[in-house]
Amino acid sequence: MESLMPWDARDTMSLRTEFVLFASQDGANIRSLCRRFGISPATGYKWLRRWAEEGASGLQDRPRIPHHSPNRSSDDITALLRMAHDRHQRWGARKIKRWLEDQGHTMPAFSTVHTLMARHGLLPGTSPGIPATGRFEHDAPNRLWQMDFKGHFPFGGGRCHPLTLLDDHSRFSLCLVHCNDERRETVQQQLVSVFERYGLPDRMTMDNGSPWGDTTGTWTALELWLMRQGIRVGHSRPYHPQTQGKLERFHRSLKAEVLQGKWFADSGELQRAFDHWRTVYNLERPHEALDMAVPGSRYQPSSRRYSGNTTPPEYDEGVMVRKVDISGKLSVKGVSLSAGKAFRGERVGLKETQEDGCYEVWWYSTKVGVIDLKKKSITMGKGC
Repeated sequence: MESLMPWDARDTMSLRTEFVLFASQDGANIRSLCRRFGISPATGYKWLRRWAEEGASGLQDRPRIPHHSPNRSSDDITALLRMAHDRHQRWGARKIKRWLEDQGHTMPAFSTVHTLMARHGLLPGTSPGIPATGRFEHDAPNRLWQMDFKGHFPFGGGRCHPLTLLDDHSRFSLCLVHCNDERRETVQQQLVSVFERYGLPDRMTMDNGSPWGDTTGTWTALELWLMRQGIRVGHSRPYHPQTQGKLERFHRSLKAEVLQGKWFADSGELQRAFDHWRTVYNLERPHEALDMAVPGSRYQPSSRRYSGNTTPPEYDEGVMVRKVDISGKLSVKGVSLSAGKAFRGERVGLKETQEDGCYEVWWYSTKVGVIDLKKKSITMGKGC
């Protein structure tokens, strides 16, 4: 099988860490993950064994001396905290403590870590947050993905429109990529890469802005493309960004830790910054909403595989089938009606209702509109 994620496609350590985090979870199909990552089962089990025995340091090509020492002095601990703070200046004591422990260090109690960081000016300016309770999340990965553009900003090569995609259950960042624009074609190109790497979600949610939504309830070409893959599409309510609260929180962290006060000379420098931060966010940064686990420890690629070749719709016997022409129109008994640009080239099914001259318009298994031939009218939209 062709490798979907060859080791040389990204930073090797990031790939190894992502693999062992996925494969360490209860019920993980390790051989399937090995195929997805393009490695042999023997290699996969080798990294899992090293991970279990040595932690993060075991994933290095050249094993290093274990970090932990049971008799570290406060000076040793402070030196570790300074090193961690230099790498993650926006993190508080709780995240720093967990991150160092994940690296193989033995750390004192949280109160001691917080005291030492406060004493040496290593806190980010606010006291450590108390983990929030009562958050809603889906009960498994890939049940829901949240997608949006982070607000665009200038850089040396023009304007950046960061496309972001987050798994609701695990908070795993599936996509953080620089885009030159917010066109449908640009989004689809990036989503194909994500789908090929992580599979397909059950459902995706996004706001009502272009290119994925329309406040009038009109179907968009991007929605149809996603639905053709068997993905249910939902939208946040207008002027209610909290519907995508996890992604909004992700955007705030991205701004504070990567973008604020920075200037990027070109798209390469910008994407490298995105890639590095996404790796830290997924594989190193403890998340308070996950009981200080990292998102990668709760995410699994979807078993639903992406295919660029989708099956055309089939309709029951007795359903009239009409093809929407290049102008977005279809013809029914000599009447030309506008189905909308999103349906250009699509075959739709017309089911006659009990009311004379009225039809329901179906696309695959979704009702997308109604027709009234007496009024020579068609209404296409999500409320039909």
